[in-house]
Amino acid sequence: MLPEPGPMYAIRFRHDINLLDIRWTGQFTAEVVDAYARELIAQFVREGFRPGYRLRMDMTDSAVQPVAAATLINRRLGDFPRADRIAIVTRSAIARLQVRRFMTQSYLRIFDDAALALDWLTEADAQAA
Repeated sequence: MLPEPGPMYAIRFRHDINLLDIRWTGQFTAEVVDAYARELIAQFVREGFRPGYRLRMDMTDSAVQPVAAATLINRRLGDFPRADRIAIVTRSAIARLQVRRFMTQSYLRIFDDAALALDWLTEADAQAA
């Protein structure tokens, strides 16, 4: 029997810079989406975060999500508390298209580099593109 795969994501709350830092590392299934949504919501409440935080989602190692999984993520987290700025990190042109399809916020930018995304998120006078 094969061991269960580890989580396809990592969630970290950084109170020092009001940042929710998420890293995806694989393709999601319906079961992974359910676990991810439950964990993200519970941790958000437990950490005491409020709307107005910054969000960095690093998708560099996850490739493109299956359409069914992306749709389910969007549905499950559609009413998640609003961020002030969202930075998505991916080098994939297809992943960029998928992000733009599901995430239409005006305060979202897509980056090739996680450090540049963090710089933009933490600039006091940054303007959403």
